[in-house]
Amino acid sequence: MSEYLLEMRGIVKEFSGVRALNGIDLKVRPGECVGLCGENGAGKSTLMKVLSAVYPHGTWEGEIRWEGQPLQARSIRETEAAGIVIIHQELMLVPQLSVAENIFLGHEITLPGGRMNYAAMYQRADELVRELKMPEMNVALPVLNYGGGHQQLIEIAKAINKRAKLLILDEPSSSLSASEIAVLLDIIRDLKQKGVACVYISHKLDEVAAVCDTISVIRDGRHIATQPMTTLDVDHIVSLMVGREIDALYPPREHDVGEVVFEARNITCFDVNRPERKKVDDISFSVRRGEIVGIAGLVGAGRTELVSALFGAYPGKHSGEVWLNGQQIDVSTPLKAIRAGLCMVPEDRKQHGIVPDLGVGQNITLSVLDQFSRRGKVDQEAELQTVHGEIARLRLKTASPFLPITGLSGGNQQKAVLAKMLQPKPRVLILDEPTRGVDVGAKYEIYKLIIDLAAEGVAVIMVSSELPEVLGISDRVLVVGEGRLRGDFINQGLTQETVLAAAINVNAIPSNQPAAPEEAVA
Repeated sequence: MSEYLLEMRGIVKEFSGVRALNGIDLKVRPGECVGLCGENGAGKSTLMKVLSAVYPHGTWEGEIRWEGQPLQARSIRETEAAGIVIIHQELMLVPQLSVAENIFLGHEITLPGGRMNYAAMYQRADELVRELKMPEMNVALPVLNYGGGHQQLIEIAKAINKRAKLLILDEPSSSLSASEIAVLLDIIRDLKQKGVACVYISHKLDEVAAVCDTISVIRDGRHIATQPMTTLDVDHIVSLMVGREIDALYPPREHDVGEVVFEARNITCFDVNRPERKKVDDISFSVRRGEIVGIAGLVGAGRTELVSALFGAYPGKHSGEVWLNGQQIDVSTPLKAIRAGLCMVPEDRKQHGIVPDLGVGQNITLSVLDQFSRRGKVDQEAELQTVHGEIARLRLKTASPFLPITGLSGGNQQKAVLAKMLQPKPRVLILDEPTRGVDVGAKYEIYKLIIDLAAEGVAVIMVSSELPEVLGISDRVLVVGEGRLRGDFINQGLTQETVLAAAINVNAIPSNQPAAPEEAVA
């Protein structure tokens, strides 16, 4: 009898003649957490899709052994029946169904005659969300009532409910706050003690180091190393992933900050499903030319709602004014905002950032398609020249600009969305979780691009759940809590503790809040 729960041997997977996986091996013991690390496009998600039969047996080469026996699954239902459950990087929830219905989707509890036993499902779903430290969640409400962070935890509850023997987590913390990540890691530790094995895929290497027993690194579809975490540190993992040393996580911020160019005045957003409740409550702030302003706060604080309203993308009732260069601008729709000089990279790239039916290149030029139009026809040569330039600038990994964008890794899709929003040459750029699902090497490239844009005079507003990221590249940090602006800090000696204190305590008084310039909003 093998000591391993799972053995993957010599896995090869090709797409249109291109090898995404080239002889990968992976072994996992019961109760062990294996960190699977690699850059975007390295093949991590592809390998897990082979394991979970998203790519069924027969579409790849090699061997999978499960509990000592060959596994030749042809559907996700077969792998889940065996005890292998995957939580994908892109959420697989049905927004219109309730939290409980999503948790039990495909595994419903029924009464005699086939009717749904909603009472039993609600009770079990409520137990699960409490276990995940979300006691305030109403499991009878549709999932669309909850933000990205809460939806990620619902996916985890859904997986736990299937009583997995092996749980695959693909970027599970990409939209979670620090406190929610701590809960997630505690849950994984509890599962390990119960004998549940985990494969943990994350670009947040501090999490990998905190919870994983073994690290497997792949690069360009090839196995690079498998070592116990006790013999590694984060810097060593990074060098194995990228094949080079990265001296610092954040580029130096060397750019001038000028006069106020952007003002948000009295922005208020009402809950889409509970119109009497404010998600954003009378927030005003300003941004200077060449300034990078980070927006921090706990998940659900109202950060995404705030920037969505600024871009004309908030679906509910909202009010307030947006000013650019001393003039009020019309941001009633995203198109009007873009034409006025304000662009935004949204948090949910799958739903709001990409058009899945279009190719990589067409997604990149979508925001400026009129620039390539000549008498009703698209100048494809000029369009392709622009696309090739953006692919090179952002080091976007794609076999072809004509490849469907859904064929890219999540991080490379994010780069394509960023490229699209840079095409109109914005004067103000809003970035909502710009490095979500992006590897450490690509993060550095995005940070450098943001700093370069600021050096060119672009005013940048960045929302991020990662406090080190906010502190690493922002000139100033706004803290939002329960829909209100609770702090406005100059980023000089600013600590995570100070930011968290402001986010949690409504009476927190910023210790280094800048004096409001005369032309800025107080």
